[in-house]
Amino acid sequence: MMELTGPVWSLWTTLTVYLSLRRKPLGLLSLLDEESTFPKATDLSFASKLKQHLSGNPGFKGEQDGAFKICHYAGEVSYDTTGFLEKNRDPLHTESIQLLSSCKSDLPKDFASVMIADSQNKSSLSRHLLVDTQKQSVVNKFKAQLFKLMQQLENTSPHFIRCIQPNNKQRPRQFEHDLVLHQLKCCGVFEVVRISRAGYPTRMTHQQFAERYGFLLSHSVASQNPLSISVAVLQQFSIPPEMYQVGYTKLFLRTGQVASLENAKNRMFHGALRIQRNFRGLHTRREYHTLKKGATALQSFVRGEKARFRFDSLSKRWRAAVLIQKYTRRRLAATMFTDQLKNIVVLQSVMRGCLARKKFKCLQEEKESKVINSKVKRDVRNNISQPRLCHEMNGEYPRQPVVTELEGRVSKAEALLRDKEEENVMLKQQLEQYENKWSEYETKMKVMEEAWKKQLSSLQLSLVAAKKSLAADDMVTRAARTDTTPTHAQYDSEDTMSTGTHTPEGTELKYQNHNPEPRVVTGNSDRRINAVNHLAKEFEDRRQVFDDDAGFLVAVKSGQIGSNMNPDDELRKLKDRFATWKKDYKSRLKETKVNLQKVSSHDEKSRKRWWGKKSSK
Repeated sequence: MMELTGPVWSLWTTLTVYLSLRRKPLGLLSLLDEESTFPKATDLSFASKLKQHLSGNPGFKGEQDGAFKICHYAGEVSYDTTGFLEKNRDPLHTESIQLLSSCKSDLPKDFASVMIADSQNKSSLSRHLLVDTQKQSVVNKFKAQLFKLMQQLENTSPHFIRCIQPNNKQRPRQFEHDLVLHQLKCCGVFEVVRISRAGYPTRMTHQQFAERYGFLLSHSVASQNPLSISVAVLQQFSIPPEMYQVGYTKLFLRTGQVASLENAKNRMFHGALRIQRNFRGLHTRREYHTLKKGATALQSFVRGEKARFRFDSLSKRWRAAVLIQKYTRRRLAATMFTDQLKNIVVLQSVMRGCLARKKFKCLQEEKESKVINSKVKRDVRNNISQPRLCHEMNGEYPRQPVVTELEGRVSKAEALLRDKEEENVMLKQQLEQYENKWSEYETKMKVMEEAWKKQLSSLQLSLVAAKKSLAADDMVTRAARTDTTPTHAQYDSEDTMSTGTHTPEGTELKYQNHNPEPRVVTGNSDRRINAVNHLAKEFEDRRQVFDDDAGFLVAVKSGQIGSNMNPDDELRKLKDRFATWKKDYKSRLKETKVNLQKVSSHDEKSRKRWWGKKSSK
């Protein structure tokens, strides 16, 4: 951390303390220099003299055992007088300087020359160098350096850079508040800030202030001199009078008072910039739209001219291309016709030559055959001997062309016969393979047909059993109905005899009142018969469908019927459909059986109730 300050007032405070402690004859430095001249003086005697002579000084505090404190701006600093006198004397013997001067090395000689030059500059009253060197003490040297520093500070405007250490670990991004606060306090930064706030650091002439902030006035001022404008600006922004001072030529402001004026100035500048920006944007947009319209009109005109010119050029090129194509196609057609004509003539000549050669060859062969036949006949007539014929057959005599051609035909026929025999062998092998596969397929079909027959027979048995149970139930129901009718007739006759009158209406009414159950039984039996008949009809229909499909697949497999379908896949699908229907049919058959059993039990209960009523009556 670094800070750049103005004239360091804390340093002046420190120098004031030291100057008050060094003044003669009762200053701290004067007493130390005086005590160092006494041979019997000690550190305790020096401490007692300090307490005796400086007890009334506010910057000095005496302590016990030869210690004392000096009050600085940053706090109190404790000192111990042990060794003060010995260190203040710091005698430099003449022999040491002579020894350094007599050395052969350059470095000791330089040290000796520097010490001699310093002694000559600092002691203007002494004549001998060695004696003045012995009289120089640490306090005298410190006084000389202090006066030199004071002269430099008075002649210049010093600025100091304060380096603040953020932490003792020398690590980045670590900030120790106590350490930094202690350094700022010891460096006198707080004192500098306090003094700066107590003064008027901002100083401007009336002309500069009016030129810089005069435009912020909301109303015009009667007097246009810079002083009136400056005062009006300060009053407009409600700056307290104690925060500024008006001089004859300058205006003095305390710290932080210019910030409000700068903020107002910045707001004014930003507003002006915004107005300028909007006005310039509007003006630029208008110019842009005007230029855009002009450019659009110019572009449309130029593009129209270019399009018309291009259309004219394309029209000319199109007409020229059509003309060129016409002549080119005519030339190509003529050339093609000429070439085709030449090719046709050549082909005709070749074909005619070939036909003529074949015809000539046939005529020649006929002529040769006639010659051979005539020769054979002549030989036969002349009784040609047998040995000659044998020689001719063995090839000792030249063969005739017809015999050669016949032998060639025979060899070709033999080769063709061998190829056919090989092809027949391959076809026989394929036929055997197909027969084996067909036998396997027939076996599978037979197995499936047997399985279907077994399943159909089981279903038929189930259906027959259901029919038998239904017939038994019907017989029982009919017997109950036959038993019911005479009983009611007897009751009717008894009622008639008792009342003395008999009407059909009364008899029917009694029948309906005394026997309602047989009508319900009759309706239930009809429904059972219908359900069983429906299942039987569905069974016969499905059986016929599956038989037809299986027969069709067998015919396709055997080749009796031509079709593009795959018999194996269709057979598998048929098997899946049969299994699905079988499962569904069995479930419905079971449901029908359960319903029949329920109805039978209900009929049995009805009959029991009826017989109970009859016996009770």
